[in-house]
Amino acid sequence: MTTVRKPTLVESIALGGASCVFTVNFTHPIELVKTRMQVSGDGLMHVCSNTLKKEGIGSFWKGIVWAWGREGSYASIKLGGYAPMRDALGAGGPDAPFYLKFAAGAITGGLGSIVGNPFDVLKTLAQANKGAPVPLTTLVGNMHKEQGIAGFYRGLNANIMRACVLNATKMGCYDISKGYVADATGWGRKDVRTVFCSASLAGFFMTLTVSPFDRIRTALMNQPTDKKIYDGFMDCAVKTVKSDGITGLWRGFIPIWARFAPTSTIQLLTIEALYDACGLKSI
Repeated sequence: MTTVRKPTLVESIALGGASCVFTVNFTHPIELVKTRMQVSGDGLMHVCSNTLKKEGIGSFWKGIVWAWGREGSYASIKLGGYAPMRDALGAGGPDAPFYLKFAAGAITGGLGSIVGNPFDVLKTLAQANKGAPVPLTTLVGNMHKEQGIAGFYRGLNANIMRACVLNATKMGCYDISKGYVADATGWGRKDVRTVFCSASLAGFFMTLTVSPFDRIRTALMNQPTDKKIYDGFMDCAVKTVKSDGITGLWRGFIPIWARFAPTSTIQLLTIEALYDACGLKSI
């Protein structure tokens, strides 16, 4: 019988990064539409048709280079670091308290967001830009010239809170759901059907909890490089609610859900397959 061992932290993060970089190539267009809906306030069909008509099909992948950087840094830590962190907290067993699984997701999500924030800022600016694509060196140079290093970390507080909530919900719900799905159906925890159902459930609950943080983060990161519109997370939240009402915090809910559901499913299916191929224990 083949021995299955737990992955090391480095192995898990590397496989998590590979899973996330692979996935973002398919989900980036949804992220771009979501970002433009949040920034402009326009509806889904209006954003899609305008983008296609004025900028062409390739524009749906604007900012993909920054997305690769984000997934290879932030996402690799939040996804790949979860299992080692969960086990370090003593939550690896099937009967472990749910709050420890959520804590493991929050910790890895928060750490990942700090590392990946510069890529997030540049990706958001590139996606929101409806004109000709801005060269990478120009985008970075303008940001550094006008705001310094701090410009690459604007929206960091919102990003950390978003990442903690997102990853705690995603990985915690996924981990717990696998147990329920396996018990209810008789499928194994590694079964593709178990992974798919659990990841789909996690994607839905992620959308409910993360949408307000995502809305505020996008607004903070999309501020022009030469001026500051919001004075931090709370100021942005208050101004958003005053301008758009409380439901404005959930603007872009459908594209966020449309992105989270396939993103979490493809990421988790891929990393589980990589774990299995490398002879490592699944999540």
